[in-house]
Amino acid sequence: MVDIWQVQALGALYLLFIAINHLYRKHVVSKQEASAGITKVKKGSGFWTTVLKVEIADIAFAVDSILAAVALATALTPTGLGTVGSMDVGQFVVVFLGGFIGLLIMRFAASKFVLLLQKRPGLETAAFIIVGWVGVKLSVQVLAHESIGVIPHDFPHSTMWKIFFYSVLVLIVLGGWFLSKKPAPSEEEKSETEKRAENKVQ
Repeated sequence: MVDIWQVQALGALYLLFIAINHLYRKHVVSKQEASAGITKVKKGSGFWTTVLKVEIADIAFAVDSILAAVALATALTPTGLGTVGSMDVGQFVVVFLGGFIGLLIMRFAASKFVLLLQKRPGLETAAFIIVGWVGVKLSVQVLAHESIGVIPHDFPHSTMWKIFFYSVLVLIVLGGWFLSKKPAPSEEEKSETEKRAENKVQ
């Protein structure tokens, strides 16, 4: 993946597709359906169908993690401690940890992230924007490849580009956190709030 620019190009397109597809469905299609009064009823899945969906999600999440890690690692300054394949040791560690942490999050921390997203729903949109932004970074690396040469070869490794990329990354996270609208309380939460208010009055 690190050496073959065609694979990097496919990875960039994949990340951009995930981000754009999610944002389009969430912010365009869902609003159109809501304005038209269309409500989709979700059908329950069988056991093996559910198992298949979970495993496909695992594979997709692993691919996302590795692609994002490769996009970040290849722009890092080599440590000079040796190589693993064609990668510097430090870069390889970043890619390995990216995939490993992604696996841990998928298996053990998913429920905590769901609770966090319930409190800060804007983080979901921010996460997909980050996926797209990493796809842009991978695209820049592809366009700067010697075989293509659309942009200067050294540009992805320049300090200016790195500062710009990580600044936008931080702004996306902060925007997702601070611009999150609190979800409307459910009927159960409303009834609990009313009961507490009545108890205080009594």
